[in-house]
Parts: sequence; C-alpha cells; structure tokens
Amino acid sequence: MRLIDTHNHLDFPDFDADRAAVLARCRAIGVGRQVLAGVYRANWQRVWDLACAEPGLYAAFGLHPVYLEQHRAADLDDLGAWLQRLRGADRLCAVGEFGLDYYLAELDRERQQTLFEAQLRLAAELELPVLLHVRRAHAATIATLKRLRLPRAGIVHAFAGSREEAREYLKLGFRLGLGGAPTWPQANRLRQVVAGLPLEAVVLETDAPDMAPAMHPGGRNSPEYLPEICAAIAALMGIEPEALAEASTRNACELFGWAD
Repeated sequence: MRLIDTHNHLDFPDFDADRAAVLARCRAIGVGRQVLAGVYRANWQRVWDLACAEPGLYAAFGLHPVYLEQHRAADLDDLGAWLQRLRGADRLCAVGEFGLDYYLAELDRERQQTLFEAQLRLAAELELPVLLHVRRAHAATIATLKRLRLPRAGIVHAFAGSREEAREYLKLGFRLGLGGAPTWPQANRLRQVVAGLPLEAVVLETDAPDMAPAMHPGGRNSPEYLPEICAAIAALMGIEPEALAEASTRNACELFGWAD
C-alpha cells in the first residue's frame, strides 16, 4: 500500500526527539511522501530545511489564521518573496496553510479575509495549489473561491463540512483532506458525509501532531498512523483500504503535479 500524507507539521517540536525514527517507520509502512505545511513566518525556514533534508518530503508556506495576532504586514511581502525565490523548486508544492477560522471568536474576520484573499492571489500568480484551513467558515470560503477562481485549486484540509459544501468545493476543483476526525464514532454527521464522497474527491492526511485518530486517543498524532486512518475511512466508504490508498495517492499526485 502506497500512501501520501498531504498535510502535517512534522517540523513542530513534538517530533524533535524522534523525527528520524518516525520517518523511517513511515517509509517502512508505505507512507512515501509527506507535505509539511508552514503556518507563520518563523517556521518557514525550518519546514524548508526539513523538506530538503529527507526524501519524499515537500513544503508549503502560508500565514495561518489562528496566528493572526503574530503576523505582521511585512510577513505577506516575505511570503511572496519566498514563493518567488523557490518557484519551480521540486520540494515546493503549495501555498498554505492559510484560510478562514470562524470558530475562534477573537480572530478578526475582516483581517482574516484580507489575508486570505492576498494569499489566494499569490497562489494564482504563481499557479500553485493551496492548502486551506476552513473552520466554521465554509460559506465565506466558497463565496471567495467562486469570486477569485484559482487557475489551480487545492485541498480543503481537515474537511468537516456538509454534503452540500463538499459538492461546492468539488465543483471548484478542490479535493477534501480527510484524517483523524472521521475515525471518531461520535462524529456522526461527518462520518455520514464521508461515506457518500466519490473517490476522486478524497486525499488523506494526518495534521500531525494534532487531530489524533480514535485508535490513538489523547497523544501525539503521527504520519505513521496514516494506514490506520486509511483503513477506518475506507470502512466508512464501504471499500477496501487498498482502493482508497490508490485513489488518494492518485488524487494527490494529480493535484501537486507529481509523477506517480
């Protein structure tokens, strides 16, 4: 079984003690490629250094809405400069993680929207796919995407929306990132939505070290759990894990422009 973790944060300090061992275990179980998502200016270099140091690792850079108060005006200019400088590099695969977060009431929505649109325009200019964080903000996100119309779409990371929202994203060319959340039995609505998704819509992810699956509650999530996540989601969809792994890998390769 070959798998791609399309979204994690392997650069976070949670992995400092055993990152090499985690990567070795991932390769042994078929998790051959991983996308590391940058979230604020201070971690981009760490993400890039790690992506360049290990086979199968790729980098994305963005300004995450949860860190809105940390971002400075110059960070957006720096993001554009980083992306321009690395344009065409094999290990650069996307702009992200960025988006809209309406779950945290203290995050100013107008500032979020301005930053969101600026990063979408950067992605459009550079013709890169996007990794979107969307939490309780699907309507605003879909409306913005319809208005700006990216030349390349991307992934709605940790998708937890409705069937109708899933259809809207799919019409816009997006894939839906599925990870630990649907493995939890109490996530009834999400599990029902996932069960009805077409295979061409899905890419797999972990968001490690966050969003641990039900099989590993209360601890650090890891990209090495991706085969178990794949099996759990495949069961919801009524298919074999190998079929979901093949489809997710194909979808990710098409999205990022990788040779299979």
